[in-house]
Amino acid sequence: QVELVESGGGSVQAGGSLRLSCAVSGSTSDTYCMGWFRQAPGLEREGVAATASDSSTSYADSVKGRFTISKDNATNTLYLQMNSLKPDDTAMYYCAADPSLADLGICSVKIGTAGWDYWGQGTQVIVSS
Repeated sequence: QVELVESGGGSVQAGGSLRLSCAVSGSTSDTYCMGWFRQAPGLEREGVAATASDSSTSYADSVKGRFTISKDNATNTLYLQMNSLKPDDTAMYYCAADPSLADLGICSVKIGTAGWDYWGQGTQVIVSS
């Protein structure tokens, strides 16, 4: 069993930055596919960024060049550095993990929510104009 706990959300003005953290516990997660998703009110949850154990990454087109996903295996923490934030980035952000996607070689932000086994409770990000 894997437990994911997000933190670092908050309110920021457009153009600002935030760094989200996801503390991972309960299992050996260094081989897992790890990702960040977000869900705005009235919209479906969408993939933002993902990273595999080989440090390969994938990003949604809407955040490329602004967001960076990284993982510290020593502390079992996943990060999402968000720069140049826009009001459209306002959403609840969720950390996700899955042991199978990496094994299958398909650790990607394009994998839908049904493909991920473990989820955190979310952290709210609000970007004001």
